[in-house]
Amino acid sequence: MTDSGSILTFIIVSFCLAIILIMKKDSLPAQMKRYLALLAIVMVSISFVLILLSFFRAGT
Repeated sequence: MTDSGSILTFIIVSFCLAIILIMKKDSLPAQMKRYLALLAIVMVSISFVLILLSFFRAGT
C-alpha cells in the first residue's frame, strides 16, 4: 500500500468506469449492465476506503 501511484491509478480507473456506465446505460445489454454495475460499485467502494486510508496515513 506504499505505492501511491498505483492507488491513484486504481481510483481514477474506478471512477471513470462508473462515469462511463452512467453515460452508456441505455446502450448496454441488461445482463452485462448488472455485472458491470456491481463491479463499479465494488471498485468505487474500495476507492473510497483507499482515499480514507491515505488521509489517515497523511495525518500521522
